[in-house]
Amino acid sequence: MTKIDISDMLTSYDKKNLTIATVCSHSSLQIFNGAKKEGFKTLGISVGEQKKIYDAFPLGSPDEHFIVDKYTDIAKYAEELREKNVIVIPHGSFVEYLGADNFLKMDLPSFGNKKVLIWESDRKKEKQWLERAGLTMPQQIKDPKDIDRPVIVKYHGAKGGKDFFVAKTYKEFTKRIIKNKRYIIQEFVLGTRYYLHYFYSPIQNNAYKLSKGSLQLLSMDRRDETTIDEVQRLGSIAELEELGIHPTFVVTGNIPIVMRESLLPKVFKMGEAVVEKSIELFGGIIGSFCLETVVTEDLDFKVFEISARIVAGTNPYISGSPYSEFIQPDLSTGRRIAQEIKYAAKNKLLEEIIT
Repeated sequence: MTKIDISDMLTSYDKKNLTIATVCSHSSLQIFNGAKKEGFKTLGISVGEQKKIYDAFPLGSPDEHFIVDKYTDIAKYAEELREKNVIVIPHGSFVEYLGADNFLKMDLPSFGNKKVLIWESDRKKEKQWLERAGLTMPQQIKDPKDIDRPVIVKYHGAKGGKDFFVAKTYKEFTKRIIKNKRYIIQEFVLGTRYYLHYFYSPIQNNAYKLSKGSLQLLSMDRRDETTIDEVQRLGSIAELEELGIHPTFVVTGNIPIVMRESLLPKVFKMGEAVVEKSIELFGGIIGSFCLETVVTEDLDFKVFEISARIVAGTNPYISGSPYSEFIQPDLSTGRRIAQEIKYAAKNKLLEEIIT
């Protein structure tokens, strides 16, 4: 939507009665919980039926459920949802199930800059963004015939690691590649995985200051992935592959983690570079984002991906993380999003953070 469209929509909104809405999945429990803590009404969008699981978590359950037959139907109810003063919070499942193109076209005010989806969902544009920001990425192999070391093959879009695979030769690659799916091939970097959860505010200057606004580090996690994290219990990967058992990378959960403090300056420098380059390329990433990194034994970071929204790895920190506790007690990423919207509404800055 254009700024004019957003301005027209927000003009009709009752700014004192905004409703925070998202799809009931992924990180919705903390989004609803954080919104309630900041005094917002909440609305959960579900497909087919109301999800009973939310009855088990009253502090994370939406105040109202909105049922659609399928995800693409959400756009059909845009006018009805706007009448509820809805501001949509994108998360990984929301964007994946609806589709990035459909999300971009959805006539609902959304927290953040929708243009970031164009850069996040296309692996080539993502690489361009991160490398132009000066970040070090794993080497990319353009021609699979040139595979001469362990590589990981990733498909485009947010798939939670589904169908990603490791190959060491071109022959292994041809056996496992899914035809007609867009992919990239990256070198497999040995090191420790850290998923860094940032929050960038273009409208507040109360944290790590950038050319415009400020940056916060809210938490970190590692991901529990099946079967790569457990397969070694049965033997070496090489032995298992001879039996036709291949490691997979489907994310099933998230593990909280704390990094050695001496690495934090590098963490902020990377976040700063990503934000500044995003402002130049497409007007700026807004709110939550995650840099997915590997730290090598030389304590260097290699960034293999960016998630330009709230990630499920923030879920272990509903009551705050070892980092957010130094900002404000009981600060989750979901609550931080609600705080940004609350501040913007109070100071007539909603158009700066809503698209």
